[in-house]
Amino acid sequence: MKLKIALLQLLPGDSLEEQFRIGKAACEKAKDLNADIALFPEMWSDGYAIPQDETLLNGMSVSADSDFIQGFRKLAAELRLAIGITFLETHRPKPLNSLMLFDRNGEERLHYSKVHTCDFDEEKMLSAGDDFYVADLDIGRGTVKVGSMICFDREFPESARILMLKGAEVILAPNACPMEINRLAALRARAYENMLAVATCNYPAGQPDCNGHSTVFDGVAWLRDEPGARDMCILEAPGEEGVYVAEIDLEQLREYRACEVMGEKYRRPEKYKSLTLPKR
Repeated sequence: MKLKIALLQLLPGDSLEEQFRIGKAACEKAKDLNADIALFPEMWSDGYAIPQDETLLNGMSVSADSDFIQGFRKLAAELRLAIGITFLETHRPKPLNSLMLFDRNGEERLHYSKVHTCDFDEEKMLSAGDDFYVADLDIGRGTVKVGSMICFDREFPESARILMLKGAEVILAPNACPMEINRLAALRARAYENMLAVATCNYPAGQPDCNGHSTVFDGVAWLRDEPGARDMCILEAPGEEGVYVAEIDLEQLREYRACEVMGEKYRRPEKYKSLTLPKR
């Protein structure tokens, strides 16, 4: 079974209505490209704008049952396309940086809020999510186990590790930062050490502090019938705006996970007690 993921590497508009219009057109293009999932960059509802004024910030947030989010739910059902829409979510005491994944029937399959908020910067205005989640996503030809981590979550190996332990085969990773060699290496490492695919959607060049280079690492580091290692990066988009599609071979990934040594097989959790201690 093959899984086609469309990374919607888009420049944002100036209003919620324009965000919906741009996003709808990109989802329609993703469907035309035979994608199974369309993924937005981080906090698409406002183009990753985080006012440092509490009143203004709360006024820009949208709820899960808002017309904006429900519009993408309806679009998912109309297009028969899973859509991972990202947004500044209304929440108290502070808004959340969230993703909702609707399946091809328009049903909510995943609702995740960024756990590792960038509290050293503008995201100090946000609340953090409380857990990582995995859901079964029916793509019509079968089911894939999907989880999510958002941008800075990538820098913590625990994020992808927990998702792997919960059964994730594919991680959807909305993003809003420069994707340079070190961040790309972190994504490659998360895919390698957990034997799963990581699909990251970034804003293109032209969006402040972003440069495109959305990627998909498919998690398969080598094949038994082929010599040497293989490049797990099956897609790296250029800097320009666009809808970029990668195809993940799920059967290949599952066979690889069944016979290779990373992931859960040789973990020693009884030796990791210090990981659960409160931070100093």
